[in-house]
Amino acid sequence: MRPEFLRGSVEEHEARHRRRVLIVTGILTLIATSPVLGHHLGSRLSDVFAGRDHFWVVCLVAVHELLAPVHTLFHLLLIAGVAYAVFDRTRAWFRMRRTLRMLTTRRLVPEDTAWAAASLVDVPRDAVLLADQLPTPAFTTGWVRPQIYVDARLQSELTGDQLGAVLAHEYAHVRRHDPARLTLLRALGCLLFWLPALRRLAEDVADDAEIAADDFAVRGDPMVLASAILQLAQWSVAEGSGLRIADGLADGGRSAVGFQRDAMLDRRIHRLLGDDARIVTHVTWRSIGTAIAALLLAWSSGMAVAHPMTAASAHCTQHHVSAFGHLFCRVGHTGGSDGTCPHEHVAMR
Repeated sequence: MRPEFLRGSVEEHEARHRRRVLIVTGILTLIATSPVLGHHLGSRLSDVFAGRDHFWVVCLVAVHELLAPVHTLFHLLLIAGVAYAVFDRTRAWFRMRRTLRMLTTRRLVPEDTAWAAASLVDVPRDAVLLADQLPTPAFTTGWVRPQIYVDARLQSELTGDQLGAVLAHEYAHVRRHDPARLTLLRALGCLLFWLPALRRLAEDVADDAEIAADDFAVRGDPMVLASAILQLAQWSVAEGSGLRIADGLADGGRSAVGFQRDAMLDRRIHRLLGDDARIVTHVTWRSIGTAIAALLLAWSSGMAVAHPMTAASAHCTQHHVSAFGHLFCRVGHTGGSDGTCPHEHVAMR
C-alpha cells in the first residue's frame, strides 16, 4: 500500500528502480559465474564444437589456446573472490563484536523516554538497547537476531514523537532482517569483486532499505520523521572515540541512518515532504563499461575452452608459429599444397 504522503509517480519510479536493481544483480551473477562453471557442470556446449575446428577462417584450436589462460584466470579470480568474501564478512563481524563490547548498554525501563516512545509506535521494548556515546545516533545490527542500539542522549535531544519515529525506522530494519540481507549482498559483491557494478548495486539496495524503513516509520505526520532525520544529520561523532560501525545497514560512521550521501539525505527529505524525489544510483558508467568488458572476456574464454581438443586438432598445435599467428588458419596455411587447411572437411559451414 502506498503511503499517503508519497506521490504515485514517485512510488512507480522507485518500484521500477528496485526491480531493475534486483534483475540486473541476478543477471550479472548468472552471467559472471556460468562461463566459469558451466562446462564443468555437464554443459552440452562442448558437443556443439565436437569435430569442428574452424569457424570460417578462424581456427578454434588457436582460439582455445589463446583464451585458455584467460579462462584459468577467471577460475583463480572466483577462488580469490570466495576467500575475499569470507575474509571481508568475518572482519566486519569481528569489528562489530569489538564495537559492541566497548559499549555500555542497558535495557529500557519505564522511566525512560524511549520506553514511552517505543510503546507509542508498537516497537517491542526488548528489541531496543540504550547506549552511551554511540558513534552513530541509532543503528540496527545482528545477522540472526537484529538488535536496535540507540544513543541515550537522543532522549533529551528529540521529542517523544521524533524518538518514536527513529525507533520505528530501526524496527523496520529488524522486521526485514536488513543487516543479514545486505551482508549477503556485500558478500556477493566481494565474491565477484572484478565486477564493481555489482558492489554498487548492493549499495543501491541499501538505499532502498532506508526508504522502505522510512515508509514504515511514518505514523501520521511525515514531518515528524523528516525533522528527526534533519536533526540527526547534524549528529557529531566524538573524535578519537575508537568506535566504528563496521557492519550495520552499511559500513561507516553515520551510514546506519542513511546519511552517507547528500543525495540520499535529499531524497529522504523530499519524499517525506511529498515532493518528487530523485534517485541517484551508485552505479557509474565506468563500472558498467568495466562489467561489460569483463563479462565478454569471461564468456569468450569459457566458450573457447568448451571446444574439445581432439586428435583431429593435432595439426593446429604443431605449427612452428604462435597460436596468435595461426589464428586465421586458412590464410597463408603451409600445411597443404593449395594453401588450404588439411582438415577442411570438418570446418564449420
